[in-house]
Amino acid sequence: MKKEIDFIKFNPTQNMTVLIKANHPIEEYKHIASKIMSYDSVYAEQVGFIEESIKNEAAAYLQMAGGEFCGNACMALATFIASEKGLAPNGLMEIVLEASGTDQLIVCQVKKIKEEYFCQVAMPVPKKIEQKTVKYEGDELKLIIVRYHDFFHIVIEVDQFNKTMRKKAQGLAKLLGVTLGANLIGILLFKSDSNELAPLVYVPLIDSMIWERGCGSGTASLGAYLSWKIKGSISAPIKQPGGTIHVTVDCYKDEITSLKIEGSVGIVAQGKAFIDV
Repeated sequence: MKKEIDFIKFNPTQNMTVLIKANHPIEEYKHIASKIMSYDSVYAEQVGFIEESIKNEAAAYLQMAGGEFCGNACMALATFIASEKGLAPNGLMEIVLEASGTDQLIVCQVKKIKEEYFCQVAMPVPKKIEQKTVKYEGDELKLIIVRYHDFFHIVIEVDQFNKTMRKKAQGLAKLLGVTLGANLIGILLFKSDSNELAPLVYVPLIDSMIWERGCGSGTASLGAYLSWKIKGSISAPIKQPGGTIHVTVDCYKDEITSLKIEGSVGIVAQGKAFIDV
């Protein structure tokens, strides 16, 4: 038996994202997402579901398949809503969203330049940033832990993105997923000399582990770390395999007061998918 799924596919810095119009029971989300993400279906790195928000200020509620928060998916949904509302070239529209993984409302600003969309998102501010040195597989690793309400990112500064380091990152993500019970674990390999990021995202609930080509929330966490490191505000382009995401961090007395990311978003497909149930 086949189930019909209404979907929209987006390209936020090549972090291919599918959003589904959520007229499906929530207990089916995990199954739908895993089918949609597969190579023989629509194929994407992540899936979210568009629901109605109970808050008057929010245009919609974004529920990610694994219950995580996702900056790029927020960009995608805000862009879709702005597009549906007829955002004109050179226009600017503010879209407020409610999203899984955070209790903060997410404010997005969508610009349309010619036929291309650019979105800036005010991201959740980390609850805590700390440094720890751990022994893992015989090596000492200096980890920067960026903690949020129910997920965290780990920044590891490296000289190169080699196979050995990637394998260690994957093992560490799996281990932490088993032991800590978070909705999402991100391992962010960072080359500070060139501002390059290789983001690994693991979502334990749907057992999804992907080296993303562009990670919005990872870029925000990296920006928070860089600000924490210099004890001041920063604005920086962060290069990733799929392109560049810009991060801006404002501080007051060593406290982060604003954390924003900005990147391009393309709407690449819209239609119906058919999955086995």
